[in-house]
Amino acid sequence: MDKVYLWEMLKKILKPYQGLSKEVWFMALTMFVNRAGAMVVPFLSLYLTNFLDFSLEKVGWIMSCYGLGSVAGVFIGGKLADRIGYYKVMYTSLLCTGLVFFSIQFITDFYSLCIGVFSLTIVADMFRPAVWVALDDYSEADNRTRSVTLIRLAINLGFSMGPALGGLLITYVSYRSLFWVDGLTCLFAGLIIIRFLSQKSQVKQEHKDSILPKLSPYKDGRYLIFWFAMFLIGFTFMQYFSTIPLYYSQRLGMNEDKIGLMLAVNGLLIFLTEMPIVHALEKGKIESLKIVIGGIILLMFSFLVLNLGPWIGLALIGMIFMTFGEMLGFPFSNSYALNRSKLGNQGAYMALYSMSFSVAHILGPNIGMQFSAKFGFETTWYLMAGICLIACLILLGLHRKESS
Repeated sequence: MDKVYLWEMLKKILKPYQGLSKEVWFMALTMFVNRAGAMVVPFLSLYLTNFLDFSLEKVGWIMSCYGLGSVAGVFIGGKLADRIGYYKVMYTSLLCTGLVFFSIQFITDFYSLCIGVFSLTIVADMFRPAVWVALDDYSEADNRTRSVTLIRLAINLGFSMGPALGGLLITYVSYRSLFWVDGLTCLFAGLIIIRFLSQKSQVKQEHKDSILPKLSPYKDGRYLIFWFAMFLIGFTFMQYFSTIPLYYSQRLGMNEDKIGLMLAVNGLLIFLTEMPIVHALEKGKIESLKIVIGGIILLMFSFLVLNLGPWIGLALIGMIFMTFGEMLGFPFSNSYALNRSKLGNQGAYMALYSMSFSVAHILGPNIGMQFSAKFGFETTWYLMAGICLIACLILLGLHRKESS
């Protein structure tokens, strides 16, 4: 009886994963390997302040260069995905990113680092729109959101390991060891793509392009409204990987390994709960924008709870609020963008979607750092909560337009 019960429980757990293509699983493996080694970005602000002794203002400008490179990278990646195919873009981006990680650790001058970080994110973020175009090709309409979620699970499982391992490497080896590990995992992920994946349906896609008209995402008014709301969400979300680690360090007295474990809570929670939540919401036929709005509300509370007091327990509660907000907001916003895209322009649509987070990376960390330096962390968290509220109102208005 116990064995039968356990088998039934296992089938229930695995049910949301059924029906996904083998290519989606290999994509998930690629993302897991890549993100498990992604140790530089979560600790970049700490590396720049604690190891290179840069001021918060300088760190803000370097993080803006990161965002500028990201904008250029996703734009170029989207164009190339439509022209030469997502497959070549994905493996080229990963291999080049690995090589740049190896070299950037030796740069210590402020202006050279701005150029180096800008160059790094150009080649790294060419990967992002290509991934979503590939996912559209490797999945079907009835499992697309679950395919997106599986990729996010792989990313977050890797991310739950990356910061924790990164914190230990910093504590017991050095900051520079992060660059070696990040570079090696990029190379390994690129080799997985070359070995196990391919461009699946280029001929079929070109045939469809000849039949259906193309629409530029830059002329799609409702999509642009959606894009602006996602930019605002990204603006606030970026604080969790720029100003909030500094808040943990400077206000709560947490060291790097504890900060790494705090960030790992995000990835672990997503790994354990996101797929069942998304599967249940898909079965409930709830509109994507409504779910995204719910996610933003949770993100807003994640900032407000930090102002209840400088206590690690409240920081953990804030991280949990943010994580569930992310689980509701990002898979369904991604699915909305994929469904909105037109055949032949998936690269352009998904590049613009990714660009909302890239532009947020230009402004979010910099403004967050400058604002925190001048007015304090508490005022910054109120500002982020207000921006989340504005994003909610924008998406509510868009939802009413689409429902009318």
